[in-house]
Amino acid sequence: MTHLSIALWSFNLSRAPGSVEEFASMIEEGMARAANADAGILMMPEYVIECCLAFKPDGLEPRGELAFLASVGRELLPYLSALTKKHNLSLLVGTMPVATPSGLTNTAFLLSPDGKVQHQDKLSLTPFEQSPDTWQLVPGSELKIFELSGIKIAVLICLDIEMPALSCLLAKHNPDLVLVPSMTEKLSGYHRVFGCARARAVELMCAIAVCGTVGRSDGTTQNETNVSGAALYLPCEEEFGFTGIGAETPATDGMDKSEPFLIVDAPLEQLRNLRSGQAEVWPGNWTADHVKTTT
Repeated sequence: MTHLSIALWSFNLSRAPGSVEEFASMIEEGMARAANADAGILMMPEYVIECCLAFKPDGLEPRGELAFLASVGRELLPYLSALTKKHNLSLLVGTMPVATPSGLTNTAFLLSPDGKVQHQDKLSLTPFEQSPDTWQLVPGSELKIFELSGIKIAVLICLDIEMPALSCLLAKHNPDLVLVPSMTEKLSGYHRVFGCARARAVELMCAIAVCGTVGRSDGTTQNETNVSGAALYLPCEEEFGFTGIGAETPATDGMDKSEPFLIVDAPLEQLRNLRSGQAEVWPGNWTADHVKTTT
């Protein structure tokens, strides 16, 4: 495959579905839009499932919200798996809480038309996500490399893209594409995630796709604002116009009901050629193992 058309959907949490089925129908609208534009994959943002707090049980305590959303996610995934086959479109379902023996994780699911379901846990959690007073999540411990139609894909969830140590681990595997679903409360968080995504594109000589939630979920007790956008970042090479920006939408808080939806091609063959030695100065999978620090 020489390129991959990617649809990036910065879902507006104010959509307020009334049930799991209604949420699945909303997602299908985006899938149909992506498929009609010949996209190969649709990516949704971190905690997109938070919009389902619009139909949470009356009297649900804030500390019980994630367990409720985990139950919604379990019910939702079979619907979405069927839709990937119907539309012949892979889907990164953003993230959702998942109950495990050690606690709730923040997990992204990658669904493909052949019925395969792959998942990646968030590895580096924010203080809010781990707090015993709020969401009480536990981090994952494994960084996975997925293959989709011969394309090497990794998923780094929000804060994970800000961790250079994870980029160093990925470099050994030469990924073609890194997907970054995110949720950021303020413009500062948006710039941290999207700015670090640009750096990772240079370091890994690959495409980095980012999109985040916007708007405010009805029923939320935790996230009053969400600011984000959608972008595809590439290495800063002449072939891609020097800047490293493949495509980018402006940041928005979504309070005007705006909802960025970006469709863009990732130039996989060109990226592989650059990694094979055609890049301007890229040193490959360079490590600092031989470097000592002194004080």
